[in-house]
Amino acid sequence: MSPLHVVILAAGQGSRMKSALPKVLHPVAGKPMLHHVIDRARDLGAAGIHTVIGHGADHVKAITPADDLNWVLQAQQLGTGHAVAQALPALPDDARVLVLYGDVPLTTTATLERLIGQLDDSTLGLLTVTLDNPEGYGRIVRDDAGKVTAIVEQKDASAAQKNITEVNTGILAVSAMHLKSWLPALSNSNAQREYYLTDIIAMAGKEELTIAVSQPSDPFEVQGVNNRIQLAQLERWYQRRQAERLMTEGATLADPDRIDVRGNLRVGQDVMIDVNVVFEGEVDVAEGVVIGPGCVIRNSRIATGAVIHAHSVIDGAEIGASAQIGPFARLRAGTRLAANTKVGNFVETKKATLGEGSKINHLSYVGDATLGANVNVGAGTITCNYDGVNKFQTVLGDGVFVGSNTALVAPVTVAENATIGAGSTITQDIKAGELAIARGRQRNIPDWPKPKKKA
Repeated sequence: MSPLHVVILAAGQGSRMKSALPKVLHPVAGKPMLHHVIDRARDLGAAGIHTVIGHGADHVKAITPADDLNWVLQAQQLGTGHAVAQALPALPDDARVLVLYGDVPLTTTATLERLIGQLDDSTLGLLTVTLDNPEGYGRIVRDDAGKVTAIVEQKDASAAQKNITEVNTGILAVSAMHLKSWLPALSNSNAQREYYLTDIIAMAGKEELTIAVSQPSDPFEVQGVNNRIQLAQLERWYQRRQAERLMTEGATLADPDRIDVRGNLRVGQDVMIDVNVVFEGEVDVAEGVVIGPGCVIRNSRIATGAVIHAHSVIDGAEIGASAQIGPFARLRAGTRLAANTKVGNFVETKKATLGEGSKINHLSYVGDATLGANVNVGAGTITCNYDGVNKFQTVLGDGVFVGSNTALVAPVTVAENATIGAGSTITQDIKAGELAIARGRQRNIPDWPKPKKKA
């Protein structure tokens, strides 16, 4: 089979977005629209991905992973036909070419596979959609036999053609040899004075190519974004689809309209997710996990039966089975919690490993630390891990008890079953079973004259 090459049109300014950011970089589900489209091209196994850029070209290139991309500059934006023509020199003559758009981010791989599956040297594949309100879209014109003969843009359409509800999505597939024949022959004799890619449909008809039409499973798959209202509509449609997927996989959502998935979320059965939870990056949530309202979970793994209480932030962490987190906890990158651990309210951890049954109940910072099993860390404890230049480790052995308001000045090791008195500043290692107290001696002064307000 001839190789598949994908041309992505991403040169437009997007003036209706009212933004200095190039339109194709505005995010859907936390990822620039253009990156969604590039991912679909990769899913299809494209031999070449040619991204046509213009407005904000340097910015687009700077934030787009590009090892497998061929950047094509459209210095003047003279229409979609002109944009595709800029990529022609990079297209092999025997290639199958799929044309996609950087501001149409949510077309599924399955829909695109159906489209290109119809393609051969005598066929042009065209993706259309039927809309109740086709205002603004190019209309699909068919003859009496039902064959597609042309696409007429809204501004060039007659009154009768404007009543057509089948419209052009812009997405099509055709052989490179046909594109190389047709595109140089395009004319800009139209209301916009642009070179329309859609005009090749009439050229294909004249050469008696079969125009094979397919449609997406949902019109939102092919909705483009021209303004922030459409961007928000597309976001909510995407998030609703994610919510429905999660529910079919065994999760209960308190409100399917109040969850955001900005990455890849995998869930086990009987997961409970409360309102306004945001998932980012790669997240795995095992069976029976409960997640309270307002949590943000990013690039993390949560094991069976863990409970994440309200308004906790988990970023780059691994949470063990039946662990308890929060409320208002922050687990930063490198946090590793064993089973039956607890990180309570207003606790922050970073590069901290907690053994089974260990607890940091509240109001503490534990960073660059290793805690054994059944360690209890009292309120207000801080691991002083940074000397202004370097980071140092704190090690607490099994069964250590740390009293409230303790400062552990790293590097320091506290052996198993040691106890630290409340209010201590620990600067030296503590042996197994020892009690360490490091605080100033209390003095009680009798008959102390309280200060009085000056007249």
